[in-house]
Amino acid sequence: MTIEVHASSIIEKGAEIGENVKIGPFCLIGSSALLGDNSLIHSNVVIQGQTEIGSNTEIFPFASIGHAPQDLKFKGEDSVLRIGNNNKIREYVTMSPGTEGGGMVTSVGDNCLFMVGAHVAHDCHVGNNIIMANNATLAGHVILGDFAIIGGLSAVHQFVRIGHHAMVGGMTGVEFDVIPFGQVQGDRAHLSGLNLVGLKRSSFSKEKINRLRAAYRMLFADEGTAKERVKDVAETFGQEPAVMEIIDFIKADSHRGVTQPKSGHET
Repeated sequence: MTIEVHASSIIEKGAEIGENVKIGPFCLIGSSALLGDNSLIHSNVVIQGQTEIGSNTEIFPFASIGHAPQDLKFKGEDSVLRIGNNNKIREYVTMSPGTEGGGMVTSVGDNCLFMVGAHVAHDCHVGNNIIMANNATLAGHVILGDFAIIGGLSAVHQFVRIGHHAMVGGMTGVEFDVIPFGQVQGDRAHLSGLNLVGLKRSSFSKEKINRLRAAYRMLFADEGTAKERVKDVAETFGQEPAVMEIIDFIKADSHRGVTQPKSGHET
């Protein structure tokens, strides 16, 4: 096993360090931390608490990972921050462990990019292939679906759910849930259509995108009640898994309700 640790860094007794790990100067790895194989920790990084970090992770200077959450109800319970594989965590990123009020675990998936100053609060569950741009912030208990993108300087309210392949524009305040494949923007977020760029990048066929657009228009039309529109879309597009993912998302339990368009039509 090869571990390269700069002489100025501190690895507390009990920390578990994988193979082929490199730890730069002035870092602190706490006694309960676990750091996976082939990880690179640049200078001035602190990893504390019950923090588990997967393999091939790169963490840049001044990131603070696993310190006590910013929650006045937190009483030092032995909660966990679990981070997957192949993640890039840039400068000044902060991530907090869970709390008793949220299941005791904050989790981050694989292949994510957290740009400068991003924040993942307590009890969040962040999926795979996520991008959080500079200074994007998640309050507690937020759920991010796979391939979601959170634009720079955006803030997501606690307990909000953001679906797979959704896009949050820069400088957006997200107070309500964002449907899968949806795109939101504005100082108080409104739906502005589907994340068409993201769908194309993810190799969705033209036919599938057209069905999603037709379903979107039906869901957010001016006619009928929301319940009636959901029923109509489920009956019309029941054989399209991507559309049914939106329907299931809307029907699921939610603390916040669903973000709506400014009008009933896609822009």
